[in-house]
Order: sequence, then structure tokens, then C-alpha cells
Amino acid sequence: MTRLAGKSALITGAARGIGRGFAEAYVREGATVAIGDINMEAAEQTAAEIGGGAYAVHIDVSRQDSIDAAIASVVSHAGKLDILVNNAAVFDAAETVDITRDSYDRLYAINVAGTLFTMQAAARQMIAQGHGGKIINMASQAGRRGESLVLVYCSTKAAVISMTQSAGLNLIKHGINVNAIAPGVVDGEHWVHVDALFAKLEGKAPGQKKREVEASVPAGRYALPADLSGMAVFLASPEADYIVSQTYNVDGGQWMS
Repeated sequence: MTRLAGKSALITGAARGIGRGFAEAYVREGATVAIGDINMEAAEQTAAEIGGGAYAVHIDVSRQDSIDAAIASVVSHAGKLDILVNNAAVFDAAETVDITRDSYDRLYAINVAGTLFTMQAAARQMIAQGHGGKIINMASQAGRRGESLVLVYCSTKAAVISMTQSAGLNLIKHGINVNAIAPGVVDGEHWVHVDALFAKLEGKAPGQKKREVEASVPAGRYALPADLSGMAVFLASPEADYIVSQTYNVDGGQWMS
């Protein structure tokens, strides 16, 4: 299928995990895809492995100069920017009384400010081009409700949902559709870090938290990036032209809204 034929996309945090899965799906659908990542070596390797219309772009979403340079690089390479997927994010967990300002600042700089100002830069480019575009923000089931040890991360993802609603209402007049995807638990190498945090905080054996979380999913298993890719393609396609400011749960039944 070529639902994204001729489209130019930038996906942040795309060297691995969900972002890489989206990039693979977008290339299959005919798009030219910038593999945006802070780790340029990993981005270049991923782009080479995907092939087709994939290429690497360096981006540190916590720095405005890096965001602007990445957008300029996409336009230089592809001539335009039609689709942005705001996927770059970081995770941390702590008892409420142990949250540090360093952790708070880092998560908000990347998950919230990074999402906002990358979205802003992409929207400015799309407005200048004059033919609209699609922006997809990555929220989370963690943005739908609190978690005992995940106060800061949950609040950043709630902010992403709120920003998606407001930006979507503001930008649709330019033909720019802003929507979001809220995954549940997605398997991947990041779970090594997550599991280790919970093992320390909850006194669990390595791997125990991961098994417990998987058992709680109504669908009976973790998601894989491929489980989310269909929604990412749909929201980037003309089929979603009348969808504005929505956040879609793709989580195996963990949250209903």
C-alpha cells in the first residue's frame, strides 16, 4: 500500500523501539522518513537497515537550535515536511518524597517542552508550505491516570494529551491535524531500565515487574511497535483529515475512554 506516497515525515526518537517501527511502516507506505534521534550513529544504522526513503537526522528535542536544524535538514533533503511524529521521550520513577529537580527538569524538557517546540517548529514549516500537514504526538496510558511511583512521567504525558487538544484546535485552520496515540505497555529494550527501577523501588526480583505488568493487560501480552503502526499510518494519511485533537488508546484494553 502507498497511503503516504510522496509524503515527507520526521519521527523523533526513531533509532529504536516505537519510533523505528513507525519509520518502517511509513517507508512501506511510500513516505520519505527522517530518522530523528539524539544518537546519530544509531539513527544512521537504522536508516541503512530500513533503506528505501529512510535517512538520518540529528535532533535533541531539549535544544531549540537542534530542533530548528533538524526541520531545516528535512526540508533540505526532501523539499518539504508533511508529517511529524513526536516520539522522543524519557522515563523515571521515584517515591513522591524522593523526586529530584534534576529528574523533573529532564523529563519536562524532553517530554513536554520537546514535544511542544518540535510541534511548533513543524507547524511553522507546514504553514509556510501552505498545504497543511499531520502532527502525531506520543502520549501514554500513563497520561490518563496517576501511578504511585511515576508522578512526573504521568504528568508529562497528561500534558501531551492536553497540548494535543489545544494545538489541534488552533492549527486545524491551517489544515494541520494534530492528534495523539496513547500506548499501553510496549515491549523493548527500554523495559530493562523500567524493570530495574521498579525492582529497586518495590523490592522485586529482576524481571518480576515486567511479568506482572504483562499479566495485567486484557489482551494478554505486551504490545510490539507493529501493534501501534497501523494507527500511526492512519493518523498521517488523508483518511484522518477530519480527525482533530484526539488521543487514541492503543493498549490492549488497559484504558477505556
